[in-house]
Amino acid sequence: MTENEDPEKKGGVWALDQQLDQPMDEEANKFSNVSEDKKCSSITVLQLAFQSLGVVYGDLGTSPLYVFYNTFPYGIDEPDDLLGALSVVIYSLTLIALVKYVLIVCRANDNGQGGTFALYSLLCRHAKIKTVPNQDQSDEELTTYSRSTFGEQSFAASTKRWLEGHVLIQNVLLILVLIGSCMVIGDGILTPAISVLSAVGGINCCRFHTSNDIVVVVAVVILVILFIMQQFGTQKFGWLFAPIVLLWFLLIGGIGIFNIWKYDTSILRAFSPVYVVAFFRKGGTHGWASLGGIMLCINGTETLFADVSHFPVLSVQIAFTLVAFPCLLLAYSGQAAYLMKYPHHVFGAFYYSIPESIYWPVFSVATAAAIVASQATITATFSLIKQALALGCFPRVKVVYTSRSHHQIYIPDINWILMILCISVTAGFKNQSQIGNAAGTAVVIVMLVTTFLMILVMILVWRCHWTLVLFFACLTLVVEGTYFSAVLLKVNQGGWVPLVIAVAFFIVMYGWHYGTVIRFDIEMHSKVSMAWILGLGPSLGLVRVPGIGLVYSEIATGVPHIFSHFITNLPAIHSVVVFVCVKYLPVCTVPEEERFLVKRIGPNNFHMFRCVVRYGYKDDHKKDDDFEEKLFDNLFTFVRLESLMEGSPGSDVSSILNQQTIQSKDAMWNNNNNRSIPYSSADVSITSVDSIELADSPIYVSQPLTCSIPTSSQLVEIDEIEFLNRCRDAGVVHILGNTVVRARRDSNCFKKMAVDYLYAFLRKICRGNSVLFNVPHESLLSVGQIFYV
Repeated sequence: MTENEDPEKKGGVWALDQQLDQPMDEEANKFSNVSEDKKCSSITVLQLAFQSLGVVYGDLGTSPLYVFYNTFPYGIDEPDDLLGALSVVIYSLTLIALVKYVLIVCRANDNGQGGTFALYSLLCRHAKIKTVPNQDQSDEELTTYSRSTFGEQSFAASTKRWLEGHVLIQNVLLILVLIGSCMVIGDGILTPAISVLSAVGGINCCRFHTSNDIVVVVAVVILVILFIMQQFGTQKFGWLFAPIVLLWFLLIGGIGIFNIWKYDTSILRAFSPVYVVAFFRKGGTHGWASLGGIMLCINGTETLFADVSHFPVLSVQIAFTLVAFPCLLLAYSGQAAYLMKYPHHVFGAFYYSIPESIYWPVFSVATAAAIVASQATITATFSLIKQALALGCFPRVKVVYTSRSHHQIYIPDINWILMILCISVTAGFKNQSQIGNAAGTAVVIVMLVTTFLMILVMILVWRCHWTLVLFFACLTLVVEGTYFSAVLLKVNQGGWVPLVIAVAFFIVMYGWHYGTVIRFDIEMHSKVSMAWILGLGPSLGLVRVPGIGLVYSEIATGVPHIFSHFITNLPAIHSVVVFVCVKYLPVCTVPEEERFLVKRIGPNNFHMFRCVVRYGYKDDHKKDDDFEEKLFDNLFTFVRLESLMEGSPGSDVSSILNQQTIQSKDAMWNNNNNRSIPYSSADVSITSVDSIELADSPIYVSQPLTCSIPTSSQLVEIDEIEFLNRCRDAGVVHILGNTVVRARRDSNCFKKMAVDYLYAFLRKICRGNSVLFNVPHESLLSVGQIFYV
């Protein structure tokens, strides 16, 4: 059909194609009551605040073990240098940890989820900046798809238009997110190394003076055990984390008070900002470089934000302001007071400052706290990779839920990679200084990425006034920019490690995303017109054999190219065809009752349907082990309700369900075929023969109603239900496309390397769709095709 052809002569098939190729807006849920955060009682909030100490603040709490040594690796020249460094530590904890992260960034969580990808998902819902445009209007009607609205002339609207109008800016934003994520992964390698090595360093600090090699061996053994234990989860001993970390905070706070009182009460002068200014005036290049060690005092703030999903924000804020923050200030002040008298003890300052009578108990608690901190960092890394995987920015790897009730995950492949790299760093450097330089580089880059994302969140999501945004940006960028300039001076002293790690992971993540975008574009541009399929007639020009064919694709409209490729090479197709689109959305979770969207394609005698299955980045796909069963339950529910609406035109589901009985109809269906078909709890109203629309308020059917004589529409429904059941009993075949992408011969070198080698290699070693969908091998039909791009 040509473009110049008269639309009136195109016929009904063309008009039908225009209708069928639209997104499934009418099938989407339109719940009016958006879910709200559960309000906890005061006692519950305090209990959760206590529990959050073991998950959120372990990493930040162990930083006193190594900050001063990394700040003065060559010794303390003058007392004023120590006083100035302590003042910078105090205000860094106040401005970055307390104000920025605990009070501001934690509030920018995505329905409880934290981390760089959570911020990116939040932005994707407020502006069309997602590089894989697999969303449509129906997805925006999810109860978890919360977003703000603003006027067309507002600053937020101008920013939104600017982002949406520049593809380059969207790619830069994605690259920024990937860089931050790669640095978090690097932090997941470096933080366990420096925390455990610093903790067990107490063996060699001031009591035994053993060989440093022995300390390294002990640290490596602990790290190996820690990573091996990841596969078993923490549900059996996780209850110990909060008491251990609380005891640790109380110990370092108490020891700090003791040292201040015993050695130098005048150290409290460091709380004056005057000493911060004096530090920068006197520091010079050597003092400026020492900032790389000082910034380790806020190491763990990004882990804090990534792990915030486990607890209410208020509980996290209470735990920090009442316990972590004051104890950390006392710990650093106490160490500084001790070093004012014994400046030559800067290496292992924490252990030297411990009273001898409690040395070994504190050493034991410090080692336990370091293990808890490492556990939290590794868990945060797993969560970030799970989010990246769902958003198409990481190859498909196996994700194991060690505790579904607490959403604890374990990624075997990543765990072993982290273990190998962590042990290599620990055994390779053998000292805290170089590992500290490496960790500082990773931390400051992640902070800068979070700041840039938060600026957009404040504009698009919170709709803050531009002056407030400017104040936040200037304050944080000045502090973090200063730290960034300091860590650049230590790139050749270990700071190169996170950069190398980040580059390696960035190549993998961006390469996978690049290939994913290409494959999606191919799917979109090669899809077949629905009018062409329907023009073939009910038999599709083929032999319709008994059975149900589930055709998987990444598009939610049109007919995927693999289906046309299949029917043009084989003379038969199943009696019932269901096009299944499984997609992940930039939301943390999709409620179970809103996960499946079903519509009919064409007249009833075509027996063709479309089902869109939606997941959030937090959802557990493996939880749907009965994926096929749920799909058919929703399909049967759609057929039932469609028939009900045809029997009562102009009525909604509420009035129909008040006149019909579910129980009697289920009994009648069971007499025809011994299969029970449960009702869905979704509220659905049928608007036409080939679409359904979810109404505004949910309906929950609780009382069975009565119906004595089935109507003609019910008989038709019974016939189709029975037909679907017979086809299902005949066999279900899962048809998956195995699309191979190749770069054209005239493509540039970069594209050939990215597509033909990197993406092809990643696809070869990652998990296939058949594993993700739990498709039995005997029911799988793979359709291969090659596209040149």
